[in-house]
Parts: sequence; C-alpha cells; structure tokens
Amino acid sequence: MVYSRHYIRSKLKSSRIVLRDPRLARYVPITRKLRKSLLNDMLNQYEMVYVKPTRGQQGVGVIRVEKRGGGYSFRSGVKTYSFHTFQAMYRALKKRRGQRSYVVQKGIRMLKYRRRPFDFRVMIQKKRRGPWIVTGTLARLAHPRKAVTNGSQGGTIYPAYGLMRRIAGKRGAKRLLYKMKRMAKRTAVQFGRVYPSRGLGIDIAVDHKLKPWILEVNTRPDPCPFTKLPSKKMIRRILSVARGYGKRYSLHCTKAKRGRL
Repeated sequence: MVYSRHYIRSKLKSSRIVLRDPRLARYVPITRKLRKSLLNDMLNQYEMVYVKPTRGQQGVGVIRVEKRGGGYSFRSGVKTYSFHTFQAMYRALKKRRGQRSYVVQKGIRMLKYRRRPFDFRVMIQKKRRGPWIVTGTLARLAHPRKAVTNGSQGGTIYPAYGLMRRIAGKRGAKRLLYKMKRMAKRTAVQFGRVYPSRGLGIDIAVDHKLKPWILEVNTRPDPCPFTKLPSKKMIRRILSVARGYGKRYSLHCTKAKRGRL
C-alpha cells in the first residue's frame, strides 16, 4: 500500500508501518484505537498508558492515565484528576476528549532528569540523491507540571549526548545514541516503501533498562526546537538539506526553553 498524501496524520497508520519491520517491532509500544474495555485491560497490565488524539500534533490533547492501588488518575495539561473507580475515571476522560478519535498506547516509564521525564527527537532527512541521514538529535525534558515533553508544550531542550551522559555515562550515552540513529534509519527506510517523504521526526523514549522505544513518527516534523541547542550545527544542517528538496521552515520557537547542564 502506498499513501498518496504528503504526510500521514494517523498515529495508528504510522505505528503499523513501523511494525512491518520485525527488527523494529520490538521497540514499538502497543498502540490501539481507544476502547473502554481495552483501556481497562491495558491499565490492569501496564498500570500506566498514554491516551492520544489519533491525528494530534505537538503533544496537544495527550493524557497520561494511571492505575495506582485501588484508584485511578489522569493528567491533562497541568492538572491531575483522581478517581476511586475505573467507571468514574472513564466518564471524565470521555467528556474531556469529546468526539475526537483517540488511541491508547502502552506507557513507557521514561528516564528522568531533575525529576522530570525526558525523551529524544531524531530528525532524519533524505537528499535528492543518496541515502537517509540523521541530521539532528536532541533531548526534550517535560514541563514540570505536564506529562508531555514537546517544546511547544513548554518542554526544555538539551543536547542529547550531554543529558544522556549524566544518566548512562560516556560509553552508555554513545552506545544508546548510535542505536537510536540506526533505529531512525531503519524506520525511514520502512516509511520510504509506502510514503514519499524526505523528512521525518522520530520520537524515542528510553526506559530505566536503557531500552529505546519508538513512540511516534512525525511526517511533518518541526525543527524549531533545534534552535534552542547551544550549537547551531544541527539546525544549519537540517535547513540546508531541506532547501535541497524545496522545503522552507519558519523558525519561531517561543514556548520551548533552552536547558543548561
């Protein structure tokens, strides 16, 4: 199947494309169309899940749902809501999401820095002639009161190696970033078989066992957060490659913050 659109909006479609590669499938958290019974089953199994708009962007509308002991809670924006029963929680969740289609994804307990979870954005692009190349990787630290790491949601941007080195040491950080780079290239090749893209943004979380997980593949990635890095090398490379295939970006990045290690 080949998608004729210039971008893929559905998180379900993106997930299914990645799952076609057996080597990548084990790095993709279970992602399904949201149903009441499925949400209950996944909470019983994983205790924490993310409920996301099927066609959402920039972390808007993402809700973290948890089961703790005999109670339930979810965090939406900067507020956390607690409930005694699954039924009460689901009624409130259903009201909050309205009529929009949502997916439920297995929650990954991300690594934390300063008690805040962080993940990575890998930017991978393809020139007019030649293979896919990783043009930038950064780390995104969640807003202190939010469940999402997106810069557009007030996240803080750090150099990927600098932040990961604090957690895994020099060798561990290099090894993990190299693995993420290989994962990004396999993902791009897989997408290239069904989707005519020249630029992808791949969101990767790392759990406490240092296993990377592909959370999402963005077919319209915003390189704006790369402007918050101390070095301008990556953003210059991203823009240069994009110009080669006729893409121009507007870099007005007002909500993301620049981190200092």
